[in-house]
Amino acid sequence: MARLTALAGGVVATLVLLALPAAAHEHPSGITDLVTPAVVRVEASSHVEITLLDHIGELMHVERSYDIPLGVGTGIVVNPEGAVVTLTRVVKTDKDVAVYAANKIFAEHHKVKIPVDFERHKVKDDLLEHHLKECYPPKTNVSTCIINVTTNVTIFPNVSPADPKGIKADIVRTGSQPDSPAVLIPTGRAVGSVGMPTAPLADKVPDQQGSPTNVAGFTDRPGANVKETVEIAHLGKGGGGQDAGRSFADPEKKVDEPVKLGALVDRGLLGAPVIGDKDGHVIGMLIGGGKEARMIGIREILAALAKAGVAPRRGAIDAAFEAALTRYHTKYYTEAAPGFQRVLELYPGNVVAATLLQTSLQKRGGPEDAGSRQVVAPAPRSMPLWPFIVAAGVLFAAAGAGVFLLWRRRRTPDDQPDQPPPLVAAAAAAAAASAMSSAPTSPPPLDESANQTVVVRRSQPFQVIPQQKQVLTAQDQPSVKYCTACGMRLGAAHRFCGYCGHPIET
Repeated sequence: MARLTALAGGVVATLVLLALPAAAHEHPSGITDLVTPAVVRVEASSHVEITLLDHIGELMHVERSYDIPLGVGTGIVVNPEGAVVTLTRVVKTDKDVAVYAANKIFAEHHKVKIPVDFERHKVKDDLLEHHLKECYPPKTNVSTCIINVTTNVTIFPNVSPADPKGIKADIVRTGSQPDSPAVLIPTGRAVGSVGMPTAPLADKVPDQQGSPTNVAGFTDRPGANVKETVEIAHLGKGGGGQDAGRSFADPEKKVDEPVKLGALVDRGLLGAPVIGDKDGHVIGMLIGGGKEARMIGIREILAALAKAGVAPRRGAIDAAFEAALTRYHTKYYTEAAPGFQRVLELYPGNVVAATLLQTSLQKRGGPEDAGSRQVVAPAPRSMPLWPFIVAAGVLFAAAGAGVFLLWRRRRTPDDQPDQPPPLVAAAAAAAAASAMSSAPTSPPPLDESANQTVVVRRSQPFQVIPQQKQVLTAQDQPSVKYCTACGMRLGAAHRFCGYCGHPIET
C-alpha cells in the first residue's frame, strides 16, 4: 500500500512538472495594453500628375493623375504630438513611379498593349516607340511627358469610431536600407485635446535566448471589424542589428515562428512593434516577409529618432491610462473605472480604454472586485473625542494651578522679614554645618509611649523681638457717659438714652 501511495505521488509530481512549462509559457493577458493604443496603420502612395504631349497627329495635351501605392505597414506613436516610427520600405520604394505612370498613360491614350508596371517597355510602331522612350524619365528638352510626383503618407490611428480619412504625415527621415527605421510627423492636429497615446520604449533587447515577446499590428485599416492582431513570439540567437536583425525561434519547437510571423508581415504587420514580456515596453520592430521574419532592435529605433530630431516621451493620456491599468490588473475595478473614463475624456477614441472601462463597470462591486471586499470588511470602531477634550482641560487647569502656586511661593510678603542675600545665606549655612559637625552628637531622648522622634538642631537661635506695650495716658483715654435718669452707659454719640429715652445733657 505504501508503495502504491509513493508511486501515485510520483505520477502527480511528474504531471505537475510537465504542466509548469506550459503554464510558464503562457503570457500575461494585459502585457500589450500599454502599447496597442499607440499602434497605427501606415499607408503610403505616390500621387503622379502626368501630361502627355501627343505629336503624332494634331498636337494634344493629355493630362492624367494616378495614385500609386508604395507600401503599407504598422507604425508606433512615440510622442503626444503624433510622431510615428515605421520602416523605410513602408513609405519609400526603389521603383520608379514615373515609369509606371508613363506606361499607363501610353496604354490608355494610344491603345497599345503595354504592361502597367514599373519596367520600361517597347512597342512595334517605331514612331510610338520613339515617343514612349521620350516619355520615360529623366526629363529632357524633347520629352513627350511632363511628370510631377508627390508622396502621400496617411496614418490611421487605433480609434473608435474609425477615422476613414486618417491623418496626413510628412516623412522626416528614411534609412539607407529598406528595413531601416523611418520617422514621420503628422501635418494635421493629432486626435484629442492633449495629443495621442504613445508607446513606452525599452532601453535594450533582452539577451536571453527564448525570451517571450508579443507582436501587435494591423492587417488593414482599424475599424469595427478590424482589431489589432497580437501574436506570441520568442527571441532566437544573436544580438540583432540593422542588416540581419534578431531571429525568432520557439524554445519548445512546436511552432515555426519565422514562417508564422512572415505571413503576418505580408498581411500588414511590417514594422509592427515587438513588445517585451517583462514590462510591456517596445524592444524592436518586425521585419522580413514570406517564410522569414526577424526583428530590428530598439537601439536602431532610438538612433533614427535622434537623427531626425524627435524625442520620444510620454504624455498626460499615458499617465492616466497606466494608473487605471494598474488598478484594473490588480482587480480594483471600482477604482479603475473613473481612471478609464478620464482617459476617454482626454482621448475619446481610445479603443483599449473603452473596452477595459466596460469590463470594469461590469465587475465593479462584484465578488471579483478587490476594492469592494475591503469596503465590506468592518471598520474599527473609533473612540469618541470628548474624553480627550476633558483630559486636556484637566491638564490645562492643573498646569495653571501649578504656575499660580509657584508664583505665590516665590512672592515675598510685606509682613515677612527680608531674606538675606544669597552670599550671606550661603556663608551662614556653611558655618552652621561646620558647627554641627564639630559638636558632639548625643542620641535624642526616646519616648516609650510614642515613636522615635527626630530632634532638629538649628544653626542659630531664634531672636525674639520684645513687643512694646502701648501705655495710654489720661488724655488718650476716652470719656464714658451714663444716663442721669436710669444710669445706663451711653455711647459717645448718643443724644437720648437707649433704655429709658431720657435726653442726654451735653
